[in-house]
Amino acid sequence: MGILNVTPDSFSDGGRYLDPDAALAQARRLVEEGADMLDVGGESTRPGAAAVDAASEVQRVIPVVQALREAFDVPISVDTSKPEVMREAVAAGADLINDVRALREPGALEAALASGAAVCLMHMLGEPRTMQQAPHYGDVVGEVRDFLAVQMQACLDAGLPTERLLVDPGFGFGKTLAHNLSLLKHLDRLGDLGAPLLVGMSRKTMIGQILDLPVEERQTGSIAAALFAAEKGAAILRVHDVRPTVEALQVLQAVQAAE
Repeated sequence: MGILNVTPDSFSDGGRYLDPDAALAQARRLVEEGADMLDVGGESTRPGAAAVDAASEVQRVIPVVQALREAFDVPISVDTSKPEVMREAVAAGADLINDVRALREPGALEAALASGAAVCLMHMLGEPRTMQQAPHYGDVVGEVRDFLAVQMQACLDAGLPTERLLVDPGFGFGKTLAHNLSLLKHLDRLGDLGAPLLVGMSRKTMIGQILDLPVEERQTGSIAAALFAAEKGAAILRVHDVRPTVEALQVLQAVQAAE
């Protein structure tokens, strides 16, 4: 999954693809490098980021989704928690709703159900603006798994079938480095939830903390984390650096296929 942020303040590429033409050019590069799907986000969810109203998010996201739908056959994901944006994005051609709040906003579950789109439910402790202020768990892997199981059941009870669901443990969303590392080490414990696992660690603070490197120098560490996640059962890797990740995965898959 190639990341396409149409925001002025995302932690890695904020402001670079606000213009629809720039976003389309970046999307074409990601697809050419091997992205199987594209994830469009109109509101930064980094710690401390400013909130964006639904109208502004629609204005940022919908022209890009429309342009991508016309240009590419790959699935398009929209990274949003707002029902209004979900409805508009799916109408414009989005195939997947990628929600960091796991459809907990008022009206989100109903909007997702009616849209017919697939949904990714992510775990987050707290809210993006404050989630990194002393997060605490007794058993981070168990609590993340239990949360995702509860949210999946809420979707099933509402009529959203399992085959339309994905889950994301939410690396960096209300988690310390120790929490993130424990989640990654035991990622296979989420495999029995019955939904494909989406993982996003690309260029995140956890990589910077391990390597003591700024955002622009975290590619190698991000690829290492992505490979480990793939070994532990991740079905979708959400990344900024598509080509090197694809190449690393090709080597991993060749080794796995060997006698």
